[in-house]
Amino acid sequence: MVNSSKSHPCSKSSSSRRSAGILLHITSLPGDYGIGEAGPRAEDFLDFLESAGQTYWQFLPLGPTSHIFSNSPYMGSSAFAGNPLVISTDRLLQDGWITREDLEPIPEFSEYFVIFENVEEFKSRILQKAFAVFKSGGENADFARFCNSSPWLHDYALFESLRKKYGFRPWNRWPRELALREPDALEAAAGELSEDVHYHKFVQFLFHTHWQQVRKKARENGVRLIGDIPIYVAWDSADVWANQECFQLDPQTLEPRYVAGVPPDYFSKTGQLWGNPLYRWKGRGGRLNPAVYQWWQNRFRRMAELVDVVRIDHFRGFEAYWRIPAGEKTAVNGKWVKGPGRAFFSRMGEAVSCIEIIAEDLGTITPEVEALRDSLGFAGMKVLQFAFGSGPDNPYLPWNFKTPNCVVYTGTHDNDTTVGWFLDPGVDEEAKRAALRFANSDGSRIHLDFIRMAYSSTARLAIIPMQDVLGFGNDCRMNTPSTTENNWVWRCAPRFITDDVARMLRDEAEFYARLAPVLEGTDDSNGSSSS
Repeated sequence: MVNSSKSHPCSKSSSSRRSAGILLHITSLPGDYGIGEAGPRAEDFLDFLESAGQTYWQFLPLGPTSHIFSNSPYMGSSAFAGNPLVISTDRLLQDGWITREDLEPIPEFSEYFVIFENVEEFKSRILQKAFAVFKSGGENADFARFCNSSPWLHDYALFESLRKKYGFRPWNRWPRELALREPDALEAAAGELSEDVHYHKFVQFLFHTHWQQVRKKARENGVRLIGDIPIYVAWDSADVWANQECFQLDPQTLEPRYVAGVPPDYFSKTGQLWGNPLYRWKGRGGRLNPAVYQWWQNRFRRMAELVDVVRIDHFRGFEAYWRIPAGEKTAVNGKWVKGPGRAFFSRMGEAVSCIEIIAEDLGTITPEVEALRDSLGFAGMKVLQFAFGSGPDNPYLPWNFKTPNCVVYTGTHDNDTTVGWFLDPGVDEEAKRAALRFANSDGSRIHLDFIRMAYSSTARLAIIPMQDVLGFGNDCRMNTPSTTENNWVWRCAPRFITDDVARMLRDEAEFYARLAPVLEGTDDSNGSSSS
């Protein structure tokens, strides 16, 4: 997908073949237990992708979510851990960790949306039962290997155990010696909470094991996995607690001195105040801070264990970031501060050498950001819902793509569905008319019009949200930025993922020269594996 002529150590070249993929978060998959899981239904979806001629599956961050942050995958408690809610119930049954009787009572679930409270209660209960079986089984060599190869694991497990002990209060409100990570206090806490610490490590072992089975299936099907790295992490997270030297924190309160966001623009008169702590890129004397670079190297290495490609959310923050003093009510009083730039990626070295990168470069992007992206050979993003209504020079119009080294989307997880966009009375009517003129369409199948726009573009990769593949309206939207209600809950019921839909996608991919290559042992006449 990325095909750069630059000989930069972090720029990984791959085939220039045109290709296509689907955006569907793991939690949105069908399944019997209230949420999409990394199990047989994920493998079924990979079979669907193969039969549909798709080469990529993109999803949102895989980390643990919490009701504290409205279950947003972009505000998890760890940038390294996996979400326990997507551990496969079916695999727990198959592997003997739980029994059918352990599932009872099954809470109320929906096939159309995630009821997080019910899923959390259910998963916590069955994972505790699996842990009891695990403890009774003696030594487990695979578990020991996972622990030894996961340097982030102990801090994460201890963080989660301490959160529970102290009533889920922010970590700076724990006893001072624990907040400051004094070695004796950490050792004592790990001993006192050893049962809980062991439990959280076991849960992460299950996630990792189940995810690696999904990844193995993806490789067999010729599907590459695209993960997501939010540039910033939540302050109340294992990442910040365990790596305080990496962040701009007040030494007394241990809270952020400055927070992240973006300045006022066309979409918001007061900007966006995200509240994440900012990185301390430089240490004493203005020299580079080695701790933050080591942390990022570990983060990229962890992503390479899980996915083939990563999308870096808010990539522009590496060139310059909007710094807002902590305590501000809006983002208005921030200022631009120079980021680490190209030197950062040079220092990542081998940590990014085996993973491709998509730079999320949406919004107000400066020539300096574009120059950084292009110098590294990273693919940028183009979103068709942004393309219409502002004249023929709009950079998201397909004829204005400057290079094939980009990924085109009909919309992203932060957009309305394309049908929802088209039916929204708040969307400029001129933009809708321009889209219809471009597609030579009456709008009756606007989602297919947008898919064909994306597929026919020069972008090397076209990614379509599953909601747009199916022509769903705004009741199936994944997220509405700056809101906290009804986000991240949409699920795709199984009856919608059909052979007819796969054939439609395959026909379009073939017509626009985006068909996945035929793998050894497959029959290209129907896209399914031969037995």
